Amino acid sequence: MNNVLAIVAAALLVFVSGGVIYLSTVEWRDRRRRQQPVPASGRARR
Repeated sequence: MNNVLAIVAAALLVFVSGGVIYLSTVEWRDRRRRQQPVPASGRARR
């Protein structure tokens, strides 16, 4: 029983850590994209 609980705890730790890394990467890419200047398009804004 203890082995099963240890495996489940390790699997949850890996799952949560992977989720945190994924969300951090997405946020970093989005922040970097928002900070880039917007290229001028051919159309004028109204």
